[in-house]
Amino acid sequence: MRKNYINISTLIVVFLTLSCTKVPITGRKQTNLLPETNLMSMALTNYNQILGSSKVISSGSNADLVKNVGNKLSNVVTNYMNSNGFSSRIKGYNWQFNLIDDPTINAWCMPGGKVAFYSGILPICKDETGVAVVMGHEIAHAIARHGNERMSQLLMVQLGGIALDVATSTKPEETRQIFQLAYGVGSTVGLMLPYSRKHESEADRMGLIFMSMAGYDPREAPIFWERMNKAGGSRVPELLSTHPNPENRIKYLNKCMPEALKYYKPR
Repeated sequence: MRKNYINISTLIVVFLTLSCTKVPITGRKQTNLLPETNLMSMALTNYNQILGSSKVISSGSNADLVKNVGNKLSNVVTNYMNSNGFSSRIKGYNWQFNLIDDPTINAWCMPGGKVAFYSGILPICKDETGVAVVMGHEIAHAIARHGNERMSQLLMVQLGGIALDVATSTKPEETRQIFQLAYGVGSTVGLMLPYSRKHESEADRMGLIFMSMAGYDPREAPIFWERMNKAGGSRVPELLSTHPNPENRIKYLNKCMPEALKYYKPR
């Protein structure tokens, strides 16, 4: 009697097909291998841990600035997603925007809309529009689910591709480190980077449109990156960089500008 069996290759193809989605605005096809609800739960835990171990600036003009820009951007992003068939991408989102007193030049957004700005980036932002450039870019990473893609790769490389729930229960510290790396909370130079340059460019385009929707002039984005370039000092080669070369990034932003300006209505 011939045994019945399941073709593993066929199962993989079916799984990838079912998990394949399109990124809003860019239309890029992506495969999200990890449950977003699980990542959002991990995000909340990690976010609270980071806030608990950091000096959070909860009041004052800078804290208000970060929250106000974040609220404007999250409102237009939510409206866009709900109006264009992407409401599932923000299901369960509870936006939070916090300013951390730290000289690090950094900002990030975890699944579920958990955003952190570091005070060290504010002088480069310079004003409200500069904050919107950074905020739009980081929100775009979350909306595009870049971290899901990176987390999948990192689990495969560092933990042998075990399931997320197994990794969380059997290797909690390693999983936490992988999560923070995947979402740009940490930084490294090497083969496995927080975000690929493809992801960075996609976030640049989406962020440019998001800030335009919120009434911020997208033409200020290349100017911000010029300031960032000057503040960066000596740079590693683009091949090993977590971000595109500043000159290339500015060229790409200017290439995307006509599209972004279609959404821009001055406040």
